[in-house]
Amino acid sequence: MTVGRYEHGGPDRSEGFGEALLGGLLDRAHELPPDRVGPAVADLLARLGGRESQILLQDYGQQRLVPLPGEGLAGGEPLPVDHSDAGRCFLTSRPVETASAEGVRVHLPLLDGGDQAGVLAVTLDAVDDDDRRILRRVAGLVADLLQTKNGYTDLFFRTRRGEPMSVAAEIQWSLLPPLAMSMPRVAVAGVLEPAYDVAGDSFDYALNGDALHLAVIDAMGHGLDAATMATVAIGAYRHARRISVELSEIYLFMDRAVAEQFAPDHFVTAQMMRLDTDTGRLQWVNAGHPAPMLVREHRVVRRLDSPTTLPVGFGGDQPQIGEVTLEPGDRVLCFTDGLVEEHESGREQFGEDRLIDCVHRLDRADRSVRAVARDLSHTLVRARDGATTDDATLVLVEWRG
Repeated sequence: MTVGRYEHGGPDRSEGFGEALLGGLLDRAHELPPDRVGPAVADLLARLGGRESQILLQDYGQQRLVPLPGEGLAGGEPLPVDHSDAGRCFLTSRPVETASAEGVRVHLPLLDGGDQAGVLAVTLDAVDDDDRRILRRVAGLVADLLQTKNGYTDLFFRTRRGEPMSVAAEIQWSLLPPLAMSMPRVAVAGVLEPAYDVAGDSFDYALNGDALHLAVIDAMGHGLDAATMATVAIGAYRHARRISVELSEIYLFMDRAVAEQFAPDHFVTAQMMRLDTDTGRLQWVNAGHPAPMLVREHRVVRRLDSPTTLPVGFGGDQPQIGEVTLEPGDRVLCFTDGLVEEHESGREQFGEDRLIDCVHRLDRADRSVRAVARDLSHTLVRARDGATTDDATLVLVEWRG
């Protein structure tokens, strides 16, 4: 008999072991309360022979992996993203297996659209290819459940929050898209610092067919005023993008929205981009931001200088559009001025030259944009001794061709 082929007039529809495991969770996923996701996953893994199961979520500072609490799940202290098996799985987006006297500890990335919420960890006596296949599919289902349930619970947010967060930062994090996206033709990764006190910086992106749209903004000031202005700017950007207007019109739309809602001396610097993921044609408008950097073969080869227009809210003229054709593998680094400037008395500016040096050290062929963006941001924070008087944001885009 050939399994899965036609027999008795139709295909074999009998349920196998793996389908029964996943199907049991899928059948009740739509009505599963958020706090029961962990216990349901622990129960499923126990039926596979697993023990010490953990769902490890990335904290907002992207420094640690924090165990999700729940009946049947192993607790424990947060694990560092750097220098741990779970962290290696997280940074590479690949499974990591570690053998010991107790069995095999398996770590699997929780991937959703290329973004990674964290890591699924479980110990089994032994692991074969059937186990790996089922565990990979379980991890995919868990990632989807976390994403779906996150919209109506605070449980995952509380788990990920490693320290007190300002109200302005709460607003900004609720505004953000996933920090990373990885698709066959294009990848995006962004980082915001300080993670628990960010106010005016933000970014947004969308992949619509062949077009990747991206905006990076920096609202003047600090605290709630800056967060409110950033919210208006991103909202106006999304509205204009969704009605499919051109880049220059997106700028004008955002400019009007900020000017109508805030005093004449209030403004938002911004950079809006459109990448044709089929051809590599990149267009951008620069409204007061530092010029992006083009990284080719893991070296910064040029600044993407272009005519700049006034920041959003100042009533600038219709902007000129910069344009370049990327080569497969090219990366474009966008950043706000807080990444390279240090305004604290007695401290020199960090500067773009040192930023470029860091890119050359960290951007390598075997490293994803998510890992490079994270390490680049953290390296710059350490180089400033953790001190900054402004938000610092970077977004890295890779065109894969």
